[in-house]
Amino acid sequence: MFSRRGFIKIGAASVGSLALRPFGLLPALAQSGSAEYRALVCVFLFGGNDSNNMVIPFDDVNYKAYSSLRGNLVLSGADLTNPVYAATGGAPYVFHSDLSELASMFSNKDLAVVANVGSLVQPTTRAQYLGQATPLPVNLFSHSDQQVQWQTSIPAGNSPTGWAGRAADLVAGQNLSQFPTFLSVAGNSLMGTGTTTQPVALNPGQTLDLAGFNSSSASQARRAAFQNLLTLNTGVKLAQSANNIMADSIADAQALDNALSKSSPLVTQFPKTSLGAQLAQVAQIIKVRDGLGMRRQIFFCALGGFDTHTGEILAHKTLYPQLSQALAAFNNAMTELGTQNEVTTFTESDFSRTFQATSGDGSDHAWGSHHLVMGGAIRGGDIYGKFPAFQLGGPDDADTRGRWIPTISVDQYGATLCSWFGIDDSQLLNVFPNLANFGSKNLGFLG
Repeated sequence: MFSRRGFIKIGAASVGSLALRPFGLLPALAQSGSAEYRALVCVFLFGGNDSNNMVIPFDDVNYKAYSSLRGNLVLSGADLTNPVYAATGGAPYVFHSDLSELASMFSNKDLAVVANVGSLVQPTTRAQYLGQATPLPVNLFSHSDQQVQWQTSIPAGNSPTGWAGRAADLVAGQNLSQFPTFLSVAGNSLMGTGTTTQPVALNPGQTLDLAGFNSSSASQARRAAFQNLLTLNTGVKLAQSANNIMADSIADAQALDNALSKSSPLVTQFPKTSLGAQLAQVAQIIKVRDGLGMRRQIFFCALGGFDTHTGEILAHKTLYPQLSQALAAFNNAMTELGTQNEVTTFTESDFSRTFQATSGDGSDHAWGSHHLVMGGAIRGGDIYGKFPAFQLGGPDDADTRGRWIPTISVDQYGATLCSWFGIDDSQLLNVFPNLANFGSKNLGFLG
């Protein structure tokens, strides 16, 4: 049994489940080639990360306003990194002190910040929001709804597919096999469900293959008999379809295991944390991309625990080192593999949190949030978009508590990633149906 917040920390589903689906690796096509490879790696921060304390403008005016309004959540002195300076305009910013690795990557131009992103139907002002004069996302400030909207980019209404799944549908033909384009190491994910693409979930360090078999002759005979049964024509369409899916899934599980077994361990050491293990698994799969015949891949990782209604400062002291150290290790691993320019990592989260603190030294559900993008293709060391005015009840506040109205939509954020990933401009509306409502389709943070 889980409490409501315990469920939120887990995320959308249990880790390690295998969504059976009709894919089958075609070994004859899985050849090593020189074709361009690209991968997107999502790190979802479940619970709603208070990004107001992740990265902070450090000029005199903004930091003074921040300090006067954040109450018991204010960061100062040793709680902050040394200032880093945006490539455009040279404005100073500071990161939370437990994100020091991310601050270093920002300075080295391997990381950028995309400011005030959130679920939107169309651009929205405070006056429009308060006057209910524009369409709004359904159930704002709800964990489950905002998690779904971030993963589907459908802010009003239900969607059986996610934006990464729809993108995977469009690029699957570029791969040299039918191995799944989308793979989660953090449980089942709606984000990777497409019309033809179905997400596959792998528990880090474990196999997708069937359990209960070993190398003994008796066990192998039993396995062969089972696989033979899957090829028999039952005459029942539903049973036949299920058998075909199972057979294809077994074949791909074996292909992944075979590819990984031939690969040497990475030199890069990952932290012994949940997110560290997830990103280490992703790095190992990227390493064997040629053996699997992959030119395009999307991965889903997650870190929970960001529903910080109370005790936020202490919670971030645990969560932020995990995030920063795991991302830094993954960045080092991509450099080790020579894929730093071919892999882009990005964060998502339900929402940010109120700028005004709660009585329990926490924060409540809010809206627009700042996010991180990392990789060699990033035009790093810069801020994309703009931070809200630190004014409760001000022009960027949905109420009087600092629930920032997003100035960048999930659609624009995702479309920038997908354009780099290889989705043609003419197809972006198939992935992000509301993209036409926003002026800029590309935010410019990817080269």
